Amino acid sequence: MIRWYVIRTKPKKEFQVEDLFRRAGLTVYNPKYRQDGVIRPFFPGYLFLKFKYPEQYRRVIYTQGVQRVIGNSSGPISIDSEIIRSLKLREKNGLVEFMKYGEEPQPGDEIVVMEGPLKGLKGLFYRNLSDKERVMILLNYVAYQGSLMIEKSKIKKVSHSVGGIGRD
Repeated sequence: MIRWYVIRTKPKKEFQVEDLFRRAGLTVYNPKYRQDGVIRPFFPGYLFLKFKYPEQYRRVIYTQGVQRVIGNSSGPISIDSEIIRSLKLREKNGLVEFMKYGEEPQPGDEIVVMEGPLKGLKGLFYRNLSDKERVMILLNYVAYQGSLMIEKSKIKKVSHSVGGIGRD
């Protein structure tokens, strides 16, 4: 049966491996995003490949630039196609969109959590955390003050009103 699997590539070989799989006629998905004008892999060192296990397994693992197929001692572990679909839904013009709630916050900006169990919580944007695109915010909520890591896509920079008129 043809299923989706996660492929671990050698460092900085995601685009090369993607190209080799495409040329081989396999369905490959390497989500990308733009940072500082450069297109980068959304999951550095990983991509998704749809293939028939075990028939095509050897062909996959012996492809130049492939480190391994993610799995356990029983073999590769397939992933639900819904994961691929949900990632593709976040794309705009072939690139994963990070900030769906307006402009990118900068350190010191006030933010509000827009999704999840902490929805409505306000804090200060602290800093980006590497390629994982997680952010750290300093929470000022009731008497609690601490740090929280949350997905950047779930926050919104708070716009302050000018002359009583909101800019949201």
